[in-house]
Amino acid sequence: MLRLTEIRLPLDHNQEDVKNAIVGALRIKPLDLTGFSIFKRSYDARKKDAILFVYTLDVETTREEAILSNISSFPNVRKSPDQAFEFTIRAKPGLKERPVIIGAGPCGYFAGLALAQMGYRPLILERGKRVKERAADTFGFWKKGDLDPESNVQFGEGGAGAFSDGKLHTQIKDREFVGRKVLAELVKAGAPPEIAYISKPHIGTFKLIGVVENLRRTIESLGGEIRFGARVDDILIKDGRTCGVRLLTGEEILSGHIILAVGHSARDTYYMLHKKGVRLEPKPFSMGLRIEHPQDLINRRRLGNNTGNQLLGAADYKLVHHAKNGRTVYTFCMCPGGKVVAAASEKGCIVTNGMSQYARDDWNANSALVAGVDPRDFPEGPLAGVEFQRKWEQKAFEAGGGDYSAPAQLVGDFLKNRPSTRLGSVIPSYKPGIRLGDLGECLPGYVISAIKEAIPEFDRKIHGFAMADALLTGVETRTSSPLRILRGPRCESVNIKGLFPAGEGAGYAGGILSSAMDGIKVAQEVAKDMSPVG
Repeated sequence: MLRLTEIRLPLDHNQEDVKNAIVGALRIKPLDLTGFSIFKRSYDARKKDAILFVYTLDVETTREEAILSNISSFPNVRKSPDQAFEFTIRAKPGLKERPVIIGAGPCGYFAGLALAQMGYRPLILERGKRVKERAADTFGFWKKGDLDPESNVQFGEGGAGAFSDGKLHTQIKDREFVGRKVLAELVKAGAPPEIAYISKPHIGTFKLIGVVENLRRTIESLGGEIRFGARVDDILIKDGRTCGVRLLTGEEILSGHIILAVGHSARDTYYMLHKKGVRLEPKPFSMGLRIEHPQDLINRRRLGNNTGNQLLGAADYKLVHHAKNGRTVYTFCMCPGGKVVAAASEKGCIVTNGMSQYARDDWNANSALVAGVDPRDFPEGPLAGVEFQRKWEQKAFEAGGGDYSAPAQLVGDFLKNRPSTRLGSVIPSYKPGIRLGDLGECLPGYVISAIKEAIPEFDRKIHGFAMADALLTGVETRTSSPLRILRGPRCESVNIKGLFPAGEGAGYAGGILSSAMDGIKVAQEVAKDMSPVG
């Protein structure tokens, strides 16, 4: 099979056009083309009125040997790499120990799936509820402002990614094709097939709920077990090695192999680990605000006359600015046609995030507008970043009126340092609601000043970004974990044997796909430790 790149076609092309492009690029006859599949599809929108789809294709042809023998004549052709992913370890018959996984987010579930497929019958412990029950609690919070600290956007089956845009792209290199494995398993679980090849795949919240349930059923069918409402309050350690966990109920579950896949908001777990002497270190993260524009504005600026094309969908953006005060400001987790959502997991705190459905057809576009912070800003130890987040979340709660309404301000007022007193043309999507005022006291001054500098710069790239009626909602603080649970090259804690930190909460991933990939990576290391070769 041949890998053919840089096939560019207009928006109105059809499958016959793709075939003709392949025949032309390979200089073969139509009858010599025996099959093809899409490996990747993206689009080039640098010329808004001449947008092109760009394909990478895997092609079967009777002329493969002849083409490969003269490969220098085909600059966009090479032999397709073998991208099959296979586990090399299987559980030994009669293995009595079960690995324990703490957390049922993307990292925990894909670690569990991998271990189950290798025959290790993992036990997954999740402090929250099943995804449908959790969805009811979360939507109830958005409607009534009644927060359940154990069942919300952060905690419960599916993790924080279950209430997001469901983005499935990552910047990390994937030499072992673990990402392809994740996407294939998601498609098997009911995700749209095109996530396997489009350049910026996403699933959307409602579709993700069904996918998560199907992943659970698959794990259970392979001998795994998932327990909900099973909050781990202690790691049992003896002679420098973990030997099990203790639940909030007092129940002890023994195992010499624990995967920590707790997510970036499990603050009580961080404190417990620190108390137990598990090696932690603070790490950089980012914080800022959510910004909302009319989605039609973003579409017109990014897609021009092609706005509304179903294949293109709702337009997105990604912007970066290096501020004069040394902070890098960037847009993060951009949600086309989505909503700003309440993502708090602690009483008396405001946290925002973004969410889209698969159709991305709501009125507003929203994105996090954040600036980097690092341990120089919170130098008091490994847990100082947690307290730093909490401090500003509590200030936002106070500024919002103390009822989980979020503080908000129009961009025009924000740039002119004046409180907002009434809305403009952009209708806020955040529930339970917003309270207009001045966001200047809801974040550190250096973050506020960097964002104020960045907005006009972003307007030069997307005219209208700095529109006076665009709405800022605070605060976005959970962009990534504020600390790292240190692990060695085999993914094991550097000072506690048998403890395997994993995913975003441990500081080794950022988003659904990379968290799932890390879960599989860690699961393989656990399997090696449980079934040593030789």
